[in-house]
Amino acid sequence: MNDKKNLVILGSTGSIGTSTLDVVERNQTRYQVFALVAGRNVARVVEQALKHQPRYVVMGSEQAAKEVIAALNSSQIEVLSGTGAMCDMAAHPDVDIVMSAIVGAAGLLPTLAAVEQGKKVLLANKESLVMSGQLFMDKVKRHGATLLPIDSEHNAIFQCLPGSLQNGDNTTLDAQGIRKILLTGSGGPFLNRDIDTLADVTVAEAVAHPNWSMGQKISVDSATMMNKGLEFVEAKWLFHCQADDIDVVIHPQSMIHSMVQYIDGSVIAQMGQPDMRTPIAYGLAYPERIEAGVRPLDFADIVDFTFTKPDFNRYPNLKLAIDACRSGQSATTTLNAANEIAVAAFLCEQIGFCDIYRINAEVLERCHLEPLHSVDAIMAQDAQARRLARELITK
Repeated sequence: MNDKKNLVILGSTGSIGTSTLDVVERNQTRYQVFALVAGRNVARVVEQALKHQPRYVVMGSEQAAKEVIAALNSSQIEVLSGTGAMCDMAAHPDVDIVMSAIVGAAGLLPTLAAVEQGKKVLLANKESLVMSGQLFMDKVKRHGATLLPIDSEHNAIFQCLPGSLQNGDNTTLDAQGIRKILLTGSGGPFLNRDIDTLADVTVAEAVAHPNWSMGQKISVDSATMMNKGLEFVEAKWLFHCQADDIDVVIHPQSMIHSMVQYIDGSVIAQMGQPDMRTPIAYGLAYPERIEAGVRPLDFADIVDFTFTKPDFNRYPNLKLAIDACRSGQSATTTLNAANEIAVAAFLCEQIGFCDIYRINAEVLERCHLEPLHSVDAIMAQDAQARRLARELITK
């Protein structure tokens, strides 16, 4: 009898996806890959499919799928394409666990499909909650899905919470004696750079994160600290709290991944190497612990831990995201969409580094913001913001 859990990886060729496959390989008696879902990286997904032998591979486009079929030349692996197929994989009755690691808004619909079928969802796609927080969390509750955060910060917070909050009991931070959630961030590659020179930042400089190995989009978001802003919004929904319950703390060493402050003066922190395999392994096996391939911290080697408050003059995108969180769902959906377009334009060298903030702020100012009560409304708001961002970039 096969007791292995079937796993779908949404975004298998990205940094989270490849780390997930590494953890699965270390725990082959517990997990097997049911489907790999990717965008355009044909070479890498073919390599992954040959090694892990999933039942399905799903690509973002029909052309990419044709290239995978030709490269695999296998009758054992079925290759599909498009968002509909991604959703079908996430909702498949034979699937136990879905790793949601597609970067950006593209991850929302497949992740919702998994939630609506009551799957165990490992959420690394923060945009799902930034775009659709209340709707998303309502669906998790309604369909009895298990939602576990995989972002290192949110996973750390989750580990520092009392069991009643981990289990999703109908309780509040106050009722559990919690004063603050402390969300840590490294400050990115420009923490100590002269602010007056940020307009000169190149793409190569922006994607060179000092601690983490990430894709280009997330690396740029880390440099602007928009990534921390999106995580701020995500924390609000994951932990059923308000913006005033969360503080952002700059911690350049990236070894304390986040903390929870209690009313008795205690602060509980989760520590470890800056390696995503730790939170991935935690999510896969929760509430158990499994081998992740990550060496523990050697405290004799640690020189120091430093902490500072974020400077919003250096990181205006972080302030923009926090303000959007206070404003509501429509604002965070709009900001996320604008930022995806602005970052893509920066990576193509169409705009400068500081223009990312200018585009984001102007789109928020110009967009019509109204309550969003359905997926269709969310996607329409997303489309409106993207359209306006593209117009501003063209100008």
